Amino acid sequence: MSKFRRKSFASDNWAGVCPEVMAAMVEANVDYAPAYGDDKYTELAQLEFKKLFGNQSETYFVYNGTGANILALSNVSHSFNAIICSAEAHVNVDECGGFENTSGAKLIDIPTENGKLTVDMIQPFVDSLRHPHQSVPNVISITQATEVGTVYTNEEIKILADFAHKHGMLLHIDGARIANAVVSQNTDFKTMITDTGADILSFGGTKNGMMFGEAVVFLKPELVNHFELYRKQGMQLHSKMRFISAQFIALLQNDVWKKNALHANKMAQYLAERLNSFP
Repeated sequence: MSKFRRKSFASDNWAGVCPEVMAAMVEANVDYAPAYGDDKYTELAQLEFKKLFGNQSETYFVYNGTGANILALSNVSHSFNAIICSAEAHVNVDECGGFENTSGAKLIDIPTENGKLTVDMIQPFVDSLRHPHQSVPNVISITQATEVGTVYTNEEIKILADFAHKHGMLLHIDGARIANAVVSQNTDFKTMITDTGADILSFGGTKNGMMFGEAVVFLKPELVNHFELYRKQGMQLHSKMRFISAQFIALLQNDVWKKNALHANKMAQYLAERLNSFP
């Protein structure tokens, strides 16, 4: 066997679990605890999210990013609705039609040059709407950081949120790598998400050092609707919820999330610089 450890740049899903998260899971693996989120770990984890996004926010934990996106969008959509997203969006190309299958609604995917949507790209789909013959756009969904590594500025997010609200839509953010985006902009979660007017966030944990687990954050409590029921129907309600919640506590307390994101961004930049050095 080679003395060198093989590494892969295919995806951060290939990486292991950060030590702080693994230790938290071991610590939570003691005695008994109420199931389905009625435990002390889940209560504490939800309080940590309120510290990040404000007391008005409501957070629910799920297994994975696909589940977070599909349930977050389905919860606010009817079968006659449509989600506007980039052609490169994970919800469009990497979730096996899950949103359409679950909700009966459709995706309107817009080609981009850099993975980022703008008002000018979206405007034609709003202007050309013909009631009652076409699916009605109700959500703009963006990815932060995008699938190609670009990042929306806070101002760009605010412009999209304002546009969405002006036209009776919501702004959803797929934040599988939201931690990387926040540190790259030298800002914080509240400034980037809450203060810009975003409505729903799929908050990534797996890409930031967790073994499994993501969160759906509703920035406006009235949008929760029947999410708990959708989560159960969608097979995303973990019975031993404490093992997701304990991971988030470890990640969010003491800024472990920031340490992991800074390291990941630094290594990505280093890789890019080395690759660019080749002729």
